[in-house]
Amino acid sequence: MHVLITGAAGMVGRRLAERLAREGQCAGQAIDRLTLTDVVPASLPAELGGRATIRVEDAGDAAVAKQLAALRPDLIFHLAAIISGEAERDFDKGYRVNLDGMLNLLEAIRHEGGADYVPKLVFTSSSGIFGAPFPASISDEFHVTPLTSYGTQKAIGELLLADYSRRGFVEGVGIRFPSIVVRPGKPNASAGGFFSGIIREPLQGVEALLPVGDEVLFTHASPRSAVGFLIHAAGLSREQLGPRVNLTMPGVCVTVGEQIEALRRIAGDKAVKLIRRAPDPASAAIVAGWPTRFDAKRALALGFTAERDFDEIIRVHIADDLGGHLPN
Repeated sequence: MHVLITGAAGMVGRRLAERLAREGQCAGQAIDRLTLTDVVPASLPAELGGRATIRVEDAGDAAVAKQLAALRPDLIFHLAAIISGEAERDFDKGYRVNLDGMLNLLEAIRHEGGADYVPKLVFTSSSGIFGAPFPASISDEFHVTPLTSYGTQKAIGELLLADYSRRGFVEGVGIRFPSIVVRPGKPNASAGGFFSGIIREPLQGVEALLPVGDEVLFTHASPRSAVGFLIHAAGLSREQLGPRVNLTMPGVCVTVGEQIEALRRIAGDKAVKLIRRAPDPASAAIVAGWPTRFDAKRALALGFTAERDFDEIIRVHIADDLGGHLPN
């Protein structure tokens, strides 16, 4: 099986490639070829050796999308996107990358394909497709009324995926990620980046800024779970999904204050004292337009799993990104 990952240099893309290389199979089929593409070089999993190819290009470009479709990958993980805060600040770039990139890829597959080529396409969407006012718990049946440009771009991507799947051009499945924490590395441009920052930085003895109040509620899952979502989605059949190919992933719903208390239980008061309140009305306004708690019964019934509590999310970060122990 030939697997293509767009956005392969990103945090989730790198981990997905590493896991696929380590396991050597996906959806019950052996992987004999892996193509990794991004605007910056992706890391090459050593386990794949000569079976992997790195391409440095903009997968959202129509000409590049045609080249990728011509490779006829059996399974495509479409992760290439810019994140919420950047999409809100740069309107043109957000639509070019998040919307045009999706449409160009689907169109390239349609024109390349036919009865003999219908790839599986796993699309990463977002809970940002939903907009306020929210009920206490949001099911997959709730109105898709995004309040951000990023959410709008992802919502349109979901509709495109559903229609191209209905027409038989692809076998699509769209998965709506919750907030993925704890993200390693440097802070990014995401409006919700502080969800990771208030855990990641204190664990390393560095001050973290908190732009919102402790009462802010959100649903989270770890990067390990995000990769698990993608791989599990790749193995779902059309019959299992039915006509509604986009679904919300499970996660742990906690307030920022509960995040901080989980940090205290694991790393102590010393870590918590490194969180500095720095109210930012712009960030708070964006986050206020996001949904908080989800009823992911469809995903759970289909076998998707996430962490049980936020303590476990922190422990996953320590195991996967900090070598299994806290820095001195």
